[in-house]
Amino acid sequence: MNFLATYIMRGRMQAMIVASSLALLSLMMPPVSIVSSATVALVTLRLGAFEGLIILGCSALAASLLGFFATGNFQFAFLYMMILWLPVWLISIVLRESRHLSLAIEIAVSIGILGIIGFYLYSSEPAEMWSAVLEQMIPVDVPVADIQDKINILVHYMTGIVAAGTVLSLLFGLFLGRWWQANLFNPGGFKQEYLLMSTRTSLSIASVAIVGVALVSAGEVSEIAWNIIILLFILYTVTGTSILHTYFAKFRLGNYMVPMLYITLFLIPHLTLLVGLIGVSDPWLDLRKIKSNQHTPDGV
Repeated sequence: MNFLATYIMRGRMQAMIVASSLALLSLMMPPVSIVSSATVALVTLRLGAFEGLIILGCSALAASLLGFFATGNFQFAFLYMMILWLPVWLISIVLRESRHLSLAIEIAVSIGILGIIGFYLYSSEPAEMWSAVLEQMIPVDVPVADIQDKINILVHYMTGIVAAGTVLSLLFGLFLGRWWQANLFNPGGFKQEYLLMSTRTSLSIASVAIVGVALVSAGEVSEIAWNIIILLFILYTVTGTSILHTYFAKFRLGNYMVPMLYITLFLIPHLTLLVGLIGVSDPWLDLRKIKSNQHTPDGV
């Protein structure tokens, strides 16, 4: 995909064409939104916040005009672009200034947490709203009564699930933009940043505290805490995957073990629970250092 990154960096018009056209295409093919977000991320990371804002704003206007001529609705397309691009623009600025991928991820998760809290403040009956949404998504040939019990459980966690999916998509856009930047201007730079990702001990302590709140409280407070935990799980899964990648890469068969790691996580997603636990425990155990010490002779 380097050809696309090269095209984006040729100028503002090229970047706006890619960002706006792919954003509209993502309405029919949601995964394409990652590439659209990566366009804004790449420009921001390479050329700065102001240039990224120009691309963001002009692309949003262009896409909105196209949406108006296609559907007659200007506002929906504009709001969709803002929701899609503003967060990735913000965390791209954080990454550009701090050069710490972990901090950018933590900011993205923080935005998601604020979104969860804001949603509960805005909606008086979130469970009922999600119940209506899920019932509309059920295929016609499946009786609602057959899965009503599952829906009744799921509605209490849908806010966290949607927030986690949104943040994960946001991070993929940032990662792709950073990877493009590294390939064009700093080969191998993204891999180094990714493999050194870690979280602060204070954040892990806060996460454990939120789990405690979820367990000992009841009602809406407990529900909000569990939804935040779902979102935090994304942070620790990404960090844990980075740790395992680093660990397996040091073996003689690392070139085969690392791809198998990602294939296994894709085929058996339940293993991400273990990966998340690795991410939570890393600030205390410093797992990368433990592996390194195993290769260090005694007395050195």
